[in-house]
Amino acid sequence: MKILAIETSCDETAAAIVSKNPKENFGRVLSNIVASSLALHSKTGGIIPDIAAREQLKYIIPVVEKAIENLPSTKDGKLRIEDLDALAVTQGPGLIGSLLIGVETVKTLAYLWKKPIIPVNHLLAHIYANWLVTDTQKPKAIKFPALALLVSGGHTDLVVIKNHKNFKWLGGTRDDAAGEAFDKIGRLLNLPYPAGPIIESYALNGDEKSFSFPRPMIGSKDFDFSFSGLKAAVMREVKKIKKMDEKTKADIAASAQKSIVEVLVRKTIKAAKKYDVKSILLGGGVAANQKLRETFEKRIKEQIPIVKLFCPEKSLCTDNAAMIGAYAAFHPEKKSWNKITANPELYFD
Repeated sequence: MKILAIETSCDETAAAIVSKNPKENFGRVLSNIVASSLALHSKTGGIIPDIAAREQLKYIIPVVEKAIENLPSTKDGKLRIEDLDALAVTQGPGLIGSLLIGVETVKTLAYLWKKPIIPVNHLLAHIYANWLVTDTQKPKAIKFPALALLVSGGHTDLVVIKNHKNFKWLGGTRDDAAGEAFDKIGRLLNLPYPAGPIIESYALNGDEKSFSFPRPMIGSKDFDFSFSGLKAAVMREVKKIKKMDEKTKADIAASAQKSIVEVLVRKTIKAAKKYDVKSILLGGGVAANQKLRETFEKRIKEQIPIVKLFCPEKSLCTDNAAMIGAYAAFHPEKKSWNKITANPELYFD
């Protein structure tokens, strides 16, 4: 099966081609193109929906053409339309203007090419980035039941996956997501947007014991998250500081990062024990955080060594179309072009 996938849920415009052999338990990335309008949003400290949608409109056709041109699988080096089994597209959640660019583009192509469409939930697609392999990777032996931690700018959720058809949402953020907390703390430190990678960089030179920030809901009996209290605690400390130098920024970054990582790891391992899972999967932009990955590896080895940790390549943690193709390859429920609509409120239910 060969799928042309498109992702336009926020500020990235992406197209990819993913293939899957029915006998194999992974999807192979044949091409993966991403165009981002991040530089524009960095100037305003966040995503402006209208600008994001206009940039999507500018990039959508070029990224699709580039994804097709980069496919080396046919004799003449070019993809033939008849080689495609289906198109896949992010149906939601996301910004409605951005989603519409992708959905309407795919509907048009499907109509012209007479191809079915596989609508994809963006959140689940982040999880399925773990089933992707590139030329430099070997297939991963992910075993069920698995527990997925989706951690990004807009979401922090725990999901039990019993098999490819059976998902159970355990809990999510009640306010700020982990990635959103990183961005807001970055704003307090006068760091560029998006702040997550920059805070991670600063933290390498900081003392994580310098500040004792709270770990919200770390001991709660449920699997929900909350990071607004941490953001407020950082704001109170920042206000006390008369002169913010680079060392102090690094210390705050390291201390805040430690609090976020501790909450994510503690809650995830608690859920893994309760549901007796065999695999833990990370997904979403924050899953690229090296401190988070290393802490997971250490705690899993100490507490549940029979469980295996899986993380996508860091380039596949942020929004991309390859993950959309991966989910579609495992869930090929095809629909006609006139049955597809964008749904910005789409969730796990």
